[in-house]
Amino acid sequence: MGPEDILPTYERRAAGFAAHRSRDLFERDWLDRMWAAAPGRRVLDLGCGPGVPIATYLSGLGAEITGVDGAAAMVALFRRALPGHSVVQADMRALDLDRRFDAILAWNSFFHLSATDQRAMFAVFPAHAAPGAALMFTCGPDAGEATGQVEGDPVYHASLSPEDYEDGLASAGFRTLDWRPEDPGCAGHSVRLARFTGG
Repeated sequence: MGPEDILPTYERRAAGFAAHRSRDLFERDWLDRMWAAAPGRRVLDLGCGPGVPIATYLSGLGAEITGVDGAAAMVALFRRALPGHSVVQADMRALDLDRRFDAILAWNSFFHLSATDQRAMFAVFPAHAAPGAALMFTCGPDAGEATGQVEGDPVYHASLSPEDYEDGLASAGFRTLDWRPEDPGCAGHSVRLARFTGG
């Protein structure tokens, strides 16, 4: 089990994941903060999954969402849940949409990449960021690897250190607005919110 198994696992388990994914929206406070920090309505949702509940919540706020997921089954579920929005089947590591967004979200998706691939994303993020764009992602509280579960199947997780994320963001033209490891108000998720200050 490693990062190369993530997309096949989510492809295989998409229906069960969508059925059992919490609708409690424990992410609401962070999503509201990202939305408040965004200079416009265009949201890029990396690893969008089935689109419920996060993308549907953002849609209710007035967001124009472009979802990206590498699993075709997830793309189909997203399209069904949010027919008025765009969705693309693509691997975020090679993403090149030739468009810029006011907010970039990678909630519980970015951390499935290896440490090397996460570092490479600091070139992908600014290529899709409008001036002043908000960027928010979940990660681990410190450097390391872990194993989670999706519908009973093991899934790979990895994290850089907080210092490495800070360095990567700065090199890509982002400034951290907030960083909360294992936030008790967000079901223990470690969340980083940043703003694009580059050109």
